[in-house]
Amino acid sequence: MDIGDVLGGNAWSYVGGTLVVLWALVWLYRDGLQVDAVADKYVLVTGCDSGFGNLLCKNLDVRGFHVLAACLTEKGADDLRRATGPRLKTVLLDVSSRDSVQKALEWTTKEVGEAGLWGVVNNAGRSLPMGPSEWMKVEDFHSTLDVNMNGVIAVTMSFLPLIKKARGRIVNVASVLGRVAANGGGYCISKFAVEAFSDCLRRDIHYFGINVSIIEPGFFKTAVTSLEPLEKELQRLWEQLSPEVQASYGDKYLDKYIKVQRLIMNAICDTDISKVTGCMEHALTAAHPRARYSPGWDAKLLWIPLSYMPSCVVDMGLRLVLPRPSKSV
Repeated sequence: MDIGDVLGGNAWSYVGGTLVVLWALVWLYRDGLQVDAVADKYVLVTGCDSGFGNLLCKNLDVRGFHVLAACLTEKGADDLRRATGPRLKTVLLDVSSRDSVQKALEWTTKEVGEAGLWGVVNNAGRSLPMGPSEWMKVEDFHSTLDVNMNGVIAVTMSFLPLIKKARGRIVNVASVLGRVAANGGGYCISKFAVEAFSDCLRRDIHYFGINVSIIEPGFFKTAVTSLEPLEKELQRLWEQLSPEVQASYGDKYLDKYIKVQRLIMNAICDTDISKVTGCMEHALTAAHPRARYSPGWDAKLLWIPLSYMPSCVVDMGLRLVLPRPSKSV
């Protein structure tokens, strides 16, 4: 008597379903395993003045980690120190400055000693300027790439020996816009670069017990998605265009673009940023961290599925949403 006689004509469907369920149970169990002795582990987080990095530092401090919070401003560092315990220490860091990165490395090396660095969270970033590609100058691209791309690479490569010593974790914050390039400027370019850098790094250094995770948040209400600076930058970009370029778009194009941007941001921006920091914490505390995390309903239901669609589908969707220049052909 074979399995077909016992289960009938749907035998292999039952077998396949059982294997899928068993795989899911094993994955859930494995995903829930945690590392121990967090009180002995040091984690460096960049971009801690506000947003994701600020909340992550507070949460890691509560968990008992030694938190090394890298802030851009003295005010941001002071505010964070007042809101946390004595185990959290701050350092000023501009990730776009090689000198600043080197000073932070020297300070961190003294702080961690022989323990090494369990985790680096490359959270520091900027989004502006964003807008139509033709509106940008070369400097506009560089200002974003210097922070979001070069800064991530500089911090990672500088601190890698300390991470290797602890067999630790690297957590790089990308974006769903590193999967779907929805607007011009350096932001999408930089996030695609973070994705590629992280994938290459993960495959190269896993032999040494180091895990690399990518966080791909959807749209959340933070300083990066604040409408006022976004619109101010769009106005600046518009005003630096030549009269000929402005005429090709039409007098009403900027207003239409801003209205579409407001509509999208108000519709999909999530206020619960703990969805993002929860993924960061899992990447630092799980015994088997994931290669990718995609927090946010829009990431899971819109952007990630869209990234697997043919380019023509994405192009068509953006054409339907964005305004059309007056002299388009």
